Amino acid sequence: MNLTVIEQNGQRVLTTQQLAEVYGTDTERIRINFNRNKDRFVEGKHFFALTGQEKHDFINSYQIDTTWLKAPVFYIWTEKGAWLHAKSLNTDEAWEAYERLVDEYYNVKENAINIQMLSPQLQALVSLELRQKQLEKELEEAKKQVTAVQHRLDNIDRIDTIGDLRQRLNRMIQRYAHQNGIPFNHAWKDFVQAFNTAYRTNLELRRQNHINKTGKDISRPQFLEEMGLLDDAIRVADKMLNSKVK
Repeated sequence: MNLTVIEQNGQRVLTTQQLAEVYGTDTERIRINFNRNKDRFVEGKHFFALTGQEKHDFINSYQIDTTWLKAPVFYIWTEKGAWLHAKSLNTDEAWEAYERLVDEYYNVKENAINIQMLSPQLQALVSLELRQKQLEKELEEAKKQVTAVQHRLDNIDRIDTIGDLRQRLNRMIQRYAHQNGIPFNHAWKDFVQAFNTAYRTNLELRRQNHINKTGKDISRPQFLEEMGLLDDAIRVADKMLNSKVK
């Protein structure tokens, strides 16, 4: 968003012309919006109305089209004023443009300082400070993610003993997947291997034979239940969860 930066009373503002161009409309539409909703617009909060010498000095200072000098009042719009206009226009283009204005124009970024104006020593210090703040932000985000994962694991711990055995087994396999950072289907493969080792069997072959015999495709938990093996499966899953994390 390539806009000439204009400031008034210590904050960034936009002229009516700039606002119209950004919102994909014309100044007349902005004027109509303002007149229709004057009771909502508050001077000093949503806009500044410049007149007389103040208007003349402002227009000349920012090299604005001098035809605006003929207007009795020259309006400039704050961020909140731009929001009211976006609400009045109520088009996707206006709302998208407003979001971009907030992100790229009205909000002065923390690192917007022109460090090229500083000495090399100060430039280095400022760069280190900005980098440290960025690292602190990334660390804080990482901590939030770890907390969220731990919260999920705590919830899994809490519900391991809730529900029927099939549900319990599924939750234990899910917990094992989270614990080891692997996909759910990979966790099931680990379980099948552990079960086969513990009971010297071939669980998948037995399940496939059962499917071929009955013509009914059933899940692993369903097969274990039909074979009366859920208690054994729970013991294997419990041993997996209490073993060393991979």
